[in-house]
Amino acid sequence: MRKRSFWISAAAALASAIILAGCGSTYYFDGRILPPSKLVNRVMIAVQNPSALSKGALQIVDAYYDERSGYNGTPASFSISGYGGSLPITIQNMPEEQRGAVYGSGDGSLALVNYATEATTGNASGLSGLQSSIFITRNQNFVFAASQASHVLTAVSQSGGASAALGLPNVYRVSVNPGGTVALAFVQNSDYAYYPRELTTPESLAYSGGPATWPKAAVDCEPQNAPLWCLFQVQSPDYIDATGNYSGAPLTFDRPVKAVFSADGSTAYVLNCGPECGGSAASITPLPVAPLIFNVGESSGLLPTQAAIATCSAANNGNSCTLPIPGGSSNALVDSSTMYVAGQQPQTISGQIYYGGNLTVLNLVSGPTGWATITNTASISDGQPGAVSRMIEADDNTLWIGMQKCTNGVRYATNAPGGYGCLTMYNTATNSVVMLEPYLGDATGIAAVTGLHKIYTAEGGQVYIYKTTDGTAIDNQYVTVTGTAWDVAYMDATTDADNTVY
Repeated sequence: MRKRSFWISAAAALASAIILAGCGSTYYFDGRILPPSKLVNRVMIAVQNPSALSKGALQIVDAYYDERSGYNGTPASFSISGYGGSLPITIQNMPEEQRGAVYGSGDGSLALVNYATEATTGNASGLSGLQSSIFITRNQNFVFAASQASHVLTAVSQSGGASAALGLPNVYRVSVNPGGTVALAFVQNSDYAYYPRELTTPESLAYSGGPATWPKAAVDCEPQNAPLWCLFQVQSPDYIDATGNYSGAPLTFDRPVKAVFSADGSTAYVLNCGPECGGSAASITPLPVAPLIFNVGESSGLLPTQAAIATCSAANNGNSCTLPIPGGSSNALVDSSTMYVAGQQPQTISGQIYYGGNLTVLNLVSGPTGWATITNTASISDGQPGAVSRMIEADDNTLWIGMQKCTNGVRYATNAPGGYGCLTMYNTATNSVVMLEPYLGDATGIAAVTGLHKIYTAEGGQVYIYKTTDGTAIDNQYVTVTGTAWDVAYMDATTDADNTVY
């Protein structure tokens, strides 16, 4: 008997939770309008090549009953109407705003999805070509995109329509803070970081002012009239030039790949990939967000984390307060005063280099560095070196980590007893790995269905479901898709933190 046989009791429970507003609109929680599907626990699936006539689709399933169809099989399926993107690869989930942004790797489109109407509202403007990394700010005001093929970082003002293509050879990643006030760009095989800044009036380009080997502080500015976008290098504030821009030695990182941000938005934590990206040592470097520089010796008027970083910076003669992460550092998740860092550590086995996955847990604003200390480490799924893995917190104190190319790792090479699956379940209360799920292919998407004690995943091109209580699999026969499932998102989450893309 299919789960829909319980529809009547569920409908009664839903009816008791619905509030009918005086204007006739129907709401289900937090002021959100009941969508056309009338589903209140929706998971959206980005599907590639769903048919011979389409290269992409956004399907919706009922995550309460784990069903793709409506009551009694009608309708047969739910989907986001109006979507025409090609090969969707990432869903930037913003449930608090009832919005989502889906990037299509086949045509370079960034489709904007309205969760209330379950329809697209068009594509973000001002973009051209394929992007290797892309984000829209939660207020929908700006889009930042890195195109490694075109060697361009694009900054687009959605409200004003202005677009600036900033030249930066080999740029391949961009990170944006949740508030949309700071973006950081990273160049592959480089030890520097950059940030775009919109100027209200034209300025002269700022130069470093030091040795000739120093790069320009302003790498590129486009267009050459107001308003002006400039791409600045993250640097130390040796002095301020006549235009008011900081001009100092560029801060040197170690193959930086991404930045994650503190809960209060005051600090950016740059992830230095180190050995897994061809560098020397994996680590994390904190940067005060406003501005993105180190104020040597400055501590008054700063938030606690910023003050700790400034104090540590002063103790290191103005150098960045970098914390080594021996297990690797290519992705991270910040939860209040705790940071979870995932990475790969190269190991040589029979003359061949393989990579072993590791999780490092940090307690922020504590320890000898003045801002963080390592409290736990654990061995997790192996993966592709330098790849930004999927990380998300779910019910029952669980952290889920997805990797790609785990068959290239140490566990696969050594036929480890625990298996070599690409998905790890970690208990944040006991600081221990609960299990590595069986190998089903690359783990390219994870959605935490909070309150229902389950997660949805996209693994090996198909959709799977797991219990957060013990990691066991839930029957997925009614949520499988035709085509390749690449990413998943819980549209009805209570918070934007239910997101693996930022």
